[in-house]
Amino acid sequence: MRKRKVNIAVVGVTGAVGQEMLRVLETRRFPVNQLVPLASKRSAGKRIRFKGKFITVSELTRDSFKDIDIALFSAGGEISKKFAPMAVKTKTVVVDNSSAFRMEKDVPLVVPEINGKDALKHKGIIANPNCTTAITLMALNPLHQAFGVKRIFAATYQAVSGSGAQGIIELEQQVKALAKGRKVKKAVYPHQIAFNALPHVDTFLSNGYTKEEMKLENEGRKIMHHARFKASSTCVRIPVYRAHSIAVNAEFNKPVSVSAARRVLKKAPGLDLLDDVKNNVYPLALDMAEKDNCAVGRIRKDCAMKNGLSFWVVGDQILKGAALNAVQIAELIAARP
Repeated sequence: MRKRKVNIAVVGVTGAVGQEMLRVLETRRFPVNQLVPLASKRSAGKRIRFKGKFITVSELTRDSFKDIDIALFSAGGEISKKFAPMAVKTKTVVVDNSSAFRMEKDVPLVVPEINGKDALKHKGIIANPNCTTAITLMALNPLHQAFGVKRIFAATYQAVSGSGAQGIIELEQQVKALAKGRKVKKAVYPHQIAFNALPHVDTFLSNGYTKEEMKLENEGRKIMHHARFKASSTCVRIPVYRAHSIAVNAEFNKPVSVSAARRVLKKAPGLDLLDDVKNNVYPLALDMAEKDNCAVGRIRKDCAMKNGLSFWVVGDQILKGAALNAVQIAELIAARP
């Protein structure tokens, strides 16, 4: 069935994720009738390139969504809270990349390979999950469907681009300063990020975890439809430009062997199985940067848990963790009769 052509707006189009959204729309041949690039007043007037043509960026206002079918939002939670309801009033379907609506009862939280049908139950807004959650679940959910996951312990290794362009710039500047024997300057992170590992992503909560660490449990429950799912995570920022890596120790209700796990994961959509330790084959952030698929490897029986399995999953947090996932959701909406 031929997809209908749609009018689509990209809010926050001049940001890193907004730029990736444009690229993904183009490379996946999304059925665009009209593209409306939107950004702040400061960025209005800039020109972006889409399908070989230059289009002028317009300022985001309450009147921006007339005749827009789908709006992809990636401009931060406050912008989403203000403008997404305005868009919905014009019958625009909003796919929001911020955390503003993720845990709202009537807002589907969607990873298309896992719970794509939930997107079709929307009431105007569909939420994109946290990037680390999305990447982790690409490997965990297929195993959950086969063996029933009870809980996981996870350590994440998150790239500086997860903090935006300023994270990349700070890492580059610190590396250059250290190479010249100069004192580093800190603005984005509370400590030096160059040649370091910071166990601090997002703000700390009263329970000692950070907001980022709690997202894996809270969002995982909603996406997998698994109210009893438990996740204890430590999120670490590392001096890598792009792609997040997660070490997962999972406990299942049913016995799980390495061979059975590999068979399940090999069939999982959007996931590459890279697991040949004899030949030093396993997922690497350098290799997975700018790749659509996530990858899983280092699969082994967990020696500390009954029915336990340990694995390593890597994915590009700007693509599957943000722009690609949002466009995939938009594809589901565009394909709807």
